[in-house]
Amino acid sequence: MTSQLFAICFNTSLPADLARFWSGVLGWESATDAGDGLAVLPPDGVGFRIRFLPDATPKTGQNRAHFDLTSTSPEDQRRTVARALRLGGRHIDVGQLPEEGHVVLADPDGNEFCVVAAGNDFLAGTGTVGALACDGTQEVGYFWSEALRWPLVWDQDQETAIQSPAGGTKITWGGPPVAPKSGTNRLQLELALAADADFEAETDRLLSLGARHAAGAGEVGRGRAFMLDPDGNEFTVRRVG
Repeated sequence: MTSQLFAICFNTSLPADLARFWSGVLGWESATDAGDGLAVLPPDGVGFRIRFLPDATPKTGQNRAHFDLTSTSPEDQRRTVARALRLGGRHIDVGQLPEEGHVVLADPDGNEFCVVAAGNDFLAGTGTVGALACDGTQEVGYFWSEALRWPLVWDQDQETAIQSPAGGTKITWGGPPVAPKSGTNRLQLELALAADADFEAETDRLLSLGARHAAGAGEVGRGRAFMLDPDGNEFTVRRVG
Protein backbone atom coordinates (compact mmCIF):
# COMPACT_ATOMS: atom_id res chain seq x y z
CA MET A 1 0.00 0.00 0.00
CA THR A 2 1.36 3.42 -0.97
CA SER A 3 1.80 6.08 1.70
CA GLN A 4 -0.30 9.23 1.31
CA LEU A 5 0.57 12.88 1.79
CA PHE A 6 -0.64 13.49 5.34
CA ALA A 7 0.77 16.92 6.16
CA ILE A 8 3.00 19.78 5.16
CA CYS A 9 4.98 20.58 8.29
CA PHE A 10 6.49 23.88 9.41
CA ASN A 11 9.35 23.60 11.89
CA THR A 12 9.00 26.77 13.93
CA SER A 13 9.70 28.44 17.26
CA LEU A 14 6.19 29.95 17.04
CA PRO A 15 3.81 27.00 16.52
CA ALA A 16 0.81 28.64 18.19
CA ASP A 17 1.32 31.94 16.33
CA LEU A 18 1.65 30.19 12.98
CA ALA A 19 -1.39 27.99 13.61
CA ARG A 20 -3.47 31.11 14.32
CA PHE A 21 -2.03 32.92 11.30
CA TRP A 22 -2.58 30.17 8.74
CA SER A 23 -5.97 29.24 10.15
CA GLY A 24 -7.03 32.87 9.73
CA VAL A 25 -5.52 33.34 6.28
CA LEU A 26 -6.90 30.10 4.83
CA GLY A 27 -10.12 29.83 6.81
CA TRP A 28 -9.08 26.33 7.94
CA GLU A 29 -9.91 24.87 11.33
CA SER A 30 -7.23 25.01 13.99
CA ALA A 31 -6.72 21.86 16.05
CA THR A 32 -4.44 20.34 18.65
CA ASP A 33 -2.35 17.84 16.73
CA ALA A 34 -1.76 14.34 18.02
CA GLY A 35 1.80 14.18 19.23
CA ASP A 36 4.08 17.17 19.26
CA GLY A 37 2.48 20.13 17.54
CA LEU A 38 -0.54 22.08 16.34
CA ALA A 39 -2.33 21.81 13.02
CA VAL A 40 -4.86 23.45 10.74
CA LEU A 41 -7.25 21.20 8.86
CA PRO A 42 -8.90 21.75 5.48
CA PRO A 43 -12.60 22.58 5.87
CA ASP A 44 -13.79 19.62 3.78
CA GLY A 45 -11.46 17.16 5.52
CA VAL A 46 -9.94 16.19 2.16
CA GLY A 47 -6.25 16.44 1.37
CA PHE A 48 -3.38 17.36 3.63
CA ARG A 49 -3.27 19.21 6.92
CA ILE A 50 -0.64 21.82 7.85
CA ARG A 51 1.30 20.98 11.01
CA PHE A 52 3.42 23.32 13.15
CA LEU A 53 6.17 21.52 15.02
CA PRO A 54 8.25 23.16 17.76
CA ASP A 55 11.83 23.84 16.69
CA ALA A 56 14.10 26.51 18.16
CA THR A 57 16.43 26.62 15.14
CA PRO A 58 16.39 30.17 13.70
CA LYS A 59 15.49 30.74 10.05
CA THR A 60 18.47 31.40 7.78
CA GLY A 61 18.01 32.25 4.13
CA GLN A 62 15.05 31.71 1.87
CA ASN A 63 13.01 28.53 2.26
CA ARG A 64 13.20 25.85 -0.41
CA ALA A 65 9.38 25.69 -0.55
CA HIS A 66 6.51 28.13 -0.21
CA PHE A 67 2.76 28.26 -0.68
CA ASP A 68 1.13 29.92 -3.68
CA LEU A 69 -2.35 31.06 -2.65
CA THR A 70 -4.96 31.61 -5.35
CA SER A 71 -7.37 34.50 -5.92
CA THR A 72 -10.76 34.60 -7.61
CA SER A 73 -10.61 38.34 -8.44
CA PRO A 74 -8.41 41.40 -7.87
CA GLU A 75 -10.61 42.24 -4.88
CA ASP A 76 -10.15 38.74 -3.48
CA GLN A 77 -6.38 39.04 -3.82
CA ARG A 78 -6.44 42.36 -1.96
CA ARG A 79 -8.61 40.88 0.79
CA THR A 80 -6.24 37.93 1.25
CA VAL A 81 -3.22 40.24 1.45
CA ALA A 82 -4.98 42.56 3.91
CA ARG A 83 -6.05 39.61 6.06
CA ALA A 84 -2.49 38.25 6.13
CA LEU A 85 -1.08 41.64 7.13
CA ARG A 86 -3.69 42.06 9.84
CA LEU A 87 -2.80 38.64 11.27
CA GLY A 88 0.92 39.42 11.50
CA GLY A 89 2.29 38.90 7.98
CA ARG A 90 4.47 41.40 6.14
CA HIS A 91 5.54 42.34 2.63
CA ILE A 92 8.97 41.08 1.54
CA ASP A 93 11.15 41.48 -1.54
CA VAL A 94 12.59 38.30 -3.08
CA GLY A 95 13.32 39.90 -6.44
CA GLN A 96 9.79 39.76 -7.81
CA LEU A 97 8.82 42.14 -10.63
CA PRO A 98 5.70 44.35 -10.50
CA GLU A 99 4.38 42.91 -13.76
CA GLU A 100 4.37 39.38 -12.32
CA GLY A 101 1.10 40.12 -10.58
CA HIS A 102 1.64 38.20 -7.37
CA VAL A 103 2.17 39.62 -3.90
CA VAL A 104 5.03 38.17 -1.88
CA LEU A 105 4.58 38.05 1.87
CA ALA A 106 6.08 36.38 4.93
CA ASP A 107 4.21 34.84 7.84
CA PRO A 108 5.03 35.82 11.46
CA ASP A 109 8.03 33.46 11.48
CA GLY A 110 9.43 34.76 8.19
CA ASN A 111 8.25 31.92 5.92
CA GLU A 112 7.68 33.21 2.40
CA PHE A 113 4.42 32.78 0.49
CA CYS A 114 2.73 34.31 -2.54
CA VAL A 115 -0.80 35.53 -3.17
CA VAL A 116 -1.24 34.94 -6.89
CA ALA A 117 -3.40 37.17 -9.07
CA ALA A 118 -6.73 35.92 -10.39
CA GLY A 119 -6.77 34.26 -13.80
CA ASN A 120 -3.74 32.00 -13.34
CA ASP A 121 -4.58 29.08 -15.64
CA PHE A 122 -2.01 26.73 -14.11
CA LEU A 123 -3.62 26.99 -10.67
CA ALA A 124 -7.23 26.98 -11.87
CA GLY A 125 -9.41 24.65 -9.82
CA THR A 126 -6.75 23.83 -7.25
CA GLY A 127 -8.37 25.54 -4.25
CA THR A 128 -7.05 28.21 -1.90
CA VAL A 129 -3.60 26.62 -1.59
CA GLY A 130 -2.87 26.42 -5.29
CA ALA A 131 0.62 25.04 -5.02
CA LEU A 132 3.51 24.14 -2.80
CA ALA A 133 6.21 25.69 -4.98
CA CYS A 134 9.63 24.14 -4.43
CA ASP A 135 13.19 24.78 -5.47
CA GLY A 136 14.25 21.44 -6.94
CA THR A 137 15.46 19.30 -9.80
CA GLN A 138 13.53 17.41 -12.44
CA GLU A 139 14.74 14.20 -10.78
CA VAL A 140 13.02 15.08 -7.51
CA GLY A 141 9.79 15.83 -9.33
CA TYR A 142 9.92 12.38 -10.90
CA PHE A 143 10.68 10.86 -7.49
CA TRP A 144 7.66 12.42 -5.81
CA SER A 145 5.40 11.51 -8.70
CA GLU A 146 6.31 7.84 -8.15
CA ALA A 147 6.42 8.08 -4.36
CA LEU A 148 2.89 9.50 -4.04
CA ARG A 149 1.58 7.97 -7.28
CA TRP A 150 0.51 11.44 -8.36
CA PRO A 151 0.73 12.04 -12.12
CA LEU A 152 3.00 14.64 -13.63
CA VAL A 153 0.88 17.58 -14.79
CA TRP A 154 3.87 19.59 -16.03
CA ASP A 155 7.25 18.45 -17.33
CA GLN A 156 9.00 21.03 -19.47
CA ASP A 157 12.44 22.67 -19.48
CA GLN A 158 13.31 20.62 -16.36
CA GLU A 159 10.38 22.17 -14.47
CA THR A 160 7.95 19.60 -13.05
CA ALA A 161 4.64 19.56 -11.22
CA ILE A 162 2.46 16.81 -9.79
CA GLN A 163 -1.13 16.73 -8.56
CA SER A 164 -3.26 14.17 -6.81
CA PRO A 165 -5.64 12.26 -9.11
CA ALA A 166 -8.39 13.75 -6.92
CA GLY A 167 -7.23 17.29 -7.76
CA GLY A 168 -6.33 20.02 -5.29
CA THR A 169 -2.95 21.54 -4.48
CA LYS A 170 -0.11 20.99 -6.94
CA ILE A 171 3.49 20.45 -5.89
CA THR A 172 5.94 22.09 -8.28
CA TRP A 173 9.73 22.17 -8.76
CA GLY A 174 11.39 24.99 -10.65
CA GLY A 175 14.40 23.15 -12.05
CA PRO A 176 17.92 24.57 -12.32
CA PRO A 177 19.59 26.51 -10.99
CA VAL A 178 18.84 24.96 -7.59
CA ALA A 179 20.30 26.87 -4.67
CA PRO A 180 22.57 24.83 -2.38
CA LYS A 181 20.81 23.44 0.67
CA SER A 182 21.73 25.07 3.96
CA GLY A 183 20.64 23.28 7.11
CA THR A 184 17.37 21.49 7.72
CA ASN A 185 14.36 22.57 5.68
CA ARG A 186 11.71 24.44 7.65
CA LEU A 187 8.94 23.05 5.42
CA GLN A 188 8.80 19.27 5.10
CA LEU A 189 6.39 16.67 3.77
CA GLU A 190 4.94 14.02 6.07
CA LEU A 191 3.58 10.80 4.58
CA ALA A 192 1.19 8.44 6.35
CA LEU A 193 0.73 4.71 5.96
CA ALA A 194 -2.27 2.74 7.22
CA ALA A 195 -1.74 0.74 10.40
CA ASP A 196 -2.26 -2.59 8.63
CA ALA A 197 0.19 -1.85 5.79
CA ASP A 198 3.72 -3.23 5.55
CA PHE A 199 5.76 -0.28 6.81
CA GLU A 200 9.17 -1.75 5.99
CA ALA A 201 8.08 -2.66 2.46
CA GLU A 202 6.93 0.90 1.88
CA THR A 203 10.19 2.45 3.12
CA ASP A 204 12.07 -0.04 0.94
CA ARG A 205 9.99 1.10 -2.05
CA LEU A 206 10.89 4.73 -1.35
CA LEU A 207 14.57 3.79 -1.06
CA SER A 208 14.38 2.00 -4.42
CA LEU A 209 13.00 5.20 -5.98
CA GLY A 210 15.97 7.24 -4.79
CA ALA A 211 15.27 8.21 -1.19
CA ARG A 212 17.71 7.49 1.62
CA HIS A 213 17.48 7.34 5.39
CA ALA A 214 18.42 10.51 7.22
CA ALA A 215 21.64 10.03 9.13
CA GLY A 216 21.08 8.86 12.70
CA ALA A 217 17.30 9.22 12.48
CA GLY A 218 15.95 5.82 11.52
CA GLU A 219 12.91 4.67 13.49
CA VAL A 220 11.44 2.16 11.06
CA GLY A 221 10.81 -0.35 13.81
CA ARG A 222 8.67 2.14 15.74
CA GLY A 223 6.44 3.05 12.83
CA ARG A 224 8.24 6.23 11.80
CA ALA A 225 11.08 6.79 9.36
CA PHE A 226 13.02 10.00 8.73
CA MET A 227 14.19 10.12 5.13
CA LEU A 228 15.71 12.36 2.45
CA ASP A 229 14.51 12.69 -1.13
CA PRO A 230 17.00 12.78 -4.07
CA ASP A 231 17.58 16.53 -3.54
CA GLY A 232 18.34 15.99 0.16
CA ASN A 233 15.01 17.36 1.42
CA GLU A 234 13.83 15.87 4.70
CA PHE A 235 10.53 14.03 4.86
CA THR A 236 8.84 11.66 7.29
CA VAL A 237 6.87 8.45 6.85
CA ARG A 238 4.71 7.40 9.77
CA ARG A 239 2.11 4.78 10.56
CA VAL A 240 -1.37 6.11 11.39
CA GLY A 241 -4.61 4.58 12.59
